[in-house]
Amino acid sequence: MADFTDTLTDDHVAMIGRQCVFFVATAAGEGRINLSPKGYDTFRVLSPSRVAWLDLGGSGNETHAHLAADGRITIMMCNFAQPALILRIYGHGRPVLPADTDWDELASHFTLMPGTRQIFDVIVESVQTSCGWGVPVMHLDKERQTLVKYHAQSDSTAWEEKFKGRTTSIDGLPTRPTDRYIAGPERAG
Repeated sequence: MADFTDTLTDDHVAMIGRQCVFFVATAAGEGRINLSPKGYDTFRVLSPSRVAWLDLGGSGNETHAHLAADGRITIMMCNFAQPALILRIYGHGRPVLPADTDWDELASHFTLMPGTRQIFDVIVESVQTSCGWGVPVMHLDKERQTLVKYHAQSDSTAWEEKFKGRTTSIDGLPTRPTDRYIAGPERAG
């Protein structure tokens, strides 16, 4: 019941546009497999073979560490409304930080939010859809504003110091600290 394509189709892009949550899975050669839920309006389809999402500082930076070490990534979207559908994007990704030369181009696709840490840029290698018949029908009540509020209320110097100290993953893999703090909603570019 699974169908594979090499790139995202118009139907895939339409389905992605209706989702309010997505899941990201990464792993390095050794250590834990990371699986993270993501919310807010942070996911963009840049082309049929390229996607990206805006990442806010949180409890860890495993995705960054794994992509730097290995590059492999799976992104999953579940249509919690009708019709039932699961969409997986398989590819290779990389973290792009504000200090990187391609930050401005990539950031222009997003509305930066308090706590913006990096953007993950992913080259799509294949796309899989499957029935999703075992996924419940659910509806979004509202977005949680806790993470954005936390970052908006944080002192910029303290925030930068905190995240400069986060240079390894849970398993000790290296990450690059960000050098940018976004004090409030603003448009990149």
